[in-house]
Amino acid sequence: MPPKHSRSRLRAGVAVASVAAALVAGSVVWPGTGRAEAAPTTFVHPGVTVSRGQLDFTREKVAAGAQPWKSAYDQMMGSKYASLSRTPKPRAVVECGSYSDPNHGCTDEREDAIAAYTTALAWYITRDERYAKKSIELMDAWSATIKDHTNSNAPLQTGWAGSSWPRAAEIIKYTYDGNWANSGRFATMLRTVYLPEVINGSNSNGNWELSMMEAAVGISVFLEDKASYDKAMATFRTRTAAYVYLASDGPLPRTAPKQHLDTRDKIVKYWQGQSTFTTGLTQETCRDFTHTGYGLSAISHVAETSRIQGQDLYTTDVGERLRQGLGFQAKYELEAPPASLCKGTVHRGLGPVTEVGYNALAGRLGHAMTNTQKLTERNRPAGSNNLFVAWETLTHANNPR
Repeated sequence: MPPKHSRSRLRAGVAVASVAAALVAGSVVWPGTGRAEAAPTTFVHPGVTVSRGQLDFTREKVAAGAQPWKSAYDQMMGSKYASLSRTPKPRAVVECGSYSDPNHGCTDEREDAIAAYTTALAWYITRDERYAKKSIELMDAWSATIKDHTNSNAPLQTGWAGSSWPRAAEIIKYTYDGNWANSGRFATMLRTVYLPEVINGSNSNGNWELSMMEAAVGISVFLEDKASYDKAMATFRTRTAAYVYLASDGPLPRTAPKQHLDTRDKIVKYWQGQSTFTTGLTQETCRDFTHTGYGLSAISHVAETSRIQGQDLYTTDVGERLRQGLGFQAKYELEAPPASLCKGTVHRGLGPVTEVGYNALAGRLGHAMTNTQKLTERNRPAGSNNLFVAWETLTHANNPR
């Protein structure tokens, strides 16, 4: 586990040596993967995972009683996250150990952040300002209180909560005409408490760094921080290529050079002991599909935010890896795996994570995604994983905008 708030950077010689070792191992970096996509000249707001156009489309469909949006809306409004009687539970220090043991404020923080996003969505769809005020109440309570995240799961916890907060804040700041007097304090919270914890990434399983970069990208949009946006996007591009395997990668998966996975044995061990690599396999497939779903979801969220901000990563290797990753996992969520995959046994439970990627890749770009389509439609309306994913049938199902 890297030290908390590490600011260490690889020396150029070490980085070159790592890449050279990766070349020997057959795990070269995808051309351009480590290059940051330029931050937009002007940031688009609201622009974290969902745009104003997408929100308008959703609102129109709900108002018309159209499906699946109406049932997805009813699901959201019937959830605990939409409750107007919710009382925020902020803490100055959120302490999260492995698998949230100890859990000192971990669940409260994640769920208050999801509730802030949920009530922001409810505000936009209903125009009932009670929901906007509830979202503000939740954001204000935490921005007035939290100072730090501690223990071994601090980076991941910060990534999860830090992915939901800017989604809520973007909607409220840029669509609510009422007063959010403490929006500046909220921005300071994101800049000083959340961003430093996630911006330098992680050497743990890939879903960690992907979720952390989702938070870093979303926070950078809200803060209009171009330098952080570029840094987070560069890390995201490298980690995405090291998370989902494509046959074009060669005999072994790509690697993140900073991890020094410079032999085949090291790579196989990191890929949960899987030694046969097939397009769409992820670094955590043979761990379980739930954690794999976290990684794929974060990839889709960053790609969606990037598209809103003017860089369409769905047309790059990011989109191809997401398409293949979703399809591969969806296939074995639906049918038995071969003996060559995870010794013939997979642990299913991908979660409500397919809507954003499926809408972009099949809906907008026209890719055939038979297994992903079947799984997505079977699981509608997609709810929340109670960590950082929420209401994506409502916001992204068949959304052309």
